[in-house]
Amino acid sequence: MTASLQHALATPSASSGPIPLGSVLPWAIFGGLLMVLSVYFVGVEEGAMSLASSGYVHEYVHDARHLLGFPCH
Repeated sequence: MTASLQHALATPSASSGPIPLGSVLPWAIFGGLLMVLSVYFVGVEEGAMSLASSGYVHEYVHDARHLLGFPCH
């Protein structure tokens, strides 16, 4: 390696500071909403009081429900 490449690799850049909260917060909210939605479909979606009228969602997440310990039948 050349000396300039070694210097560029060893020198930290100016943007190596902490990530601002304003850029992390939308992704954290999006991830939280996805998590709540997935817990709903795996744990609560039984068919009687469901968002989807057919039993396809229940059958699709059936094994995940048993794996996570939710009662199913």
